[in-house]
Amino acid sequence: MSDTVVTDALALLPPTAPGGGRTVLGLAGAPAAGKSTLARHLVAEINDRTAPGTAGYLPLDGFHLSNTQLSRLGRRHRKGAPDTFDAHGYVALVRRLLEETDHPVYVPDYDRDLHEPVAARHVIEPHTRLVVTEGNYLANDEAPWSRARALFAELWYVEAPDEVRELRLHRRQRAGGLTDDAARDWVERSDRPNGELVKRFQRNCTRVVRGDALQRR
Repeated sequence: MSDTVVTDALALLPPTAPGGGRTVLGLAGAPAAGKSTLARHLVAEINDRTAPGTAGYLPLDGFHLSNTQLSRLGRRHRKGAPDTFDAHGYVALVRRLLEETDHPVYVPDYDRDLHEPVAARHVIEPHTRLVVTEGNYLANDEAPWSRARALFAELWYVEAPDEVRELRLHRRQRAGGLTDDAARDWVERSDRPNGELVKRFQRNCTRVVRGDALQRR
């Protein structure tokens, strides 16, 4: 599977000639389906097969609202739901990446140790020709998510069995410091309903890829 998806991602590279531009590949899918693993795999493989910096990474998780803002909004208990992201900021950055190709553009990420977004962890270089972006809600119909979808060359749905995803989610919460019971409660109360919402928009994706076929890093 991995060789096929890498080949297909390579086919999305625009021409190297001046004015060739930049394209964005989106990966949508339910929590813990394997989106970030696949995105990082694609970026690494493309850069290995072409030249360093040919592909770059943009994670939606960098646009999580801070815990301070979630507390202010009374939404910290539902962190990870669509309205707990700066979706407008994400769309604006995707648009910047397509328009601003003459200077580095810095990209935020999410730190699972801090449980907070962090600025400028990644950089998209001027010579980057393909940006791989991933996140739960990239296929959603509601604005502003739908405006982001219009900017992608393709949008792939990353799929994994629910039991595999929920095991990963439980381990993720345990690694983040929750007790076993608290981790199970979080998965049932937050991650599971978020995943069910994401599934509703699979039809908006151009293809389905397996997210449990790559070894998670």
